Amino acid sequence: MNQVKIGKFIAELRKKSGLTQEQLGERIGVTNKTISRWETGNYMPSIDMLEVLAETFNVSINELLAGEVLDDKSFRTKADENVLKIARSEIFSIKEKSDYWKKKWRKEHIADFAISAVIALVFLIAAPIIFEEPMMSALTPIVVLIEYLVLNNRMMGYVEKHMYDCDE
Repeated sequence: MNQVKIGKFIAELRKKSGLTQEQLGERIGVTNKTISRWETGNYMPSIDMLEVLAETFNVSINELLAGEVLDDKSFRTKADENVLKIARSEIFSIKEKSDYWKKKWRKEHIADFAISAVIALVFLIAAPIIFEEPMMSALTPIVVLIEYLVLNNRMMGYVEKHMYDCDE
């Protein structure tokens, strides 16, 4: 999003409405300095203020974020662009969120890892004895891989559920 373009658009709308920065500020509950900062592109209005501004100037929030009045054809395109820009400007990236939930899952399921290690160790020691075949311990990597895949799948389900607020 181009803050300067948005700011110029807010200034243009304010002037067309015949309002000073001070009058607009009084109308929407902010100071004239805040209006000035928006209009110069130094600050962006909060989502709540964008809603108030859109209502005040009888434009859409999408048009405010685009910094221009949109026709029907370009409205949908700009809406998609604006949603993507807002999503990309979140405080945490998708990778950071994913890493956080993976780390949290691992902490909560440390017992699962311990049990997996014990199973692998038991299989490594007991398989040759039970099956009377010394080469059975060679299957240990396969058992470990299967355990890893099961645990990883459970973790990714947990991560996805928490990142996207999905139902189980």
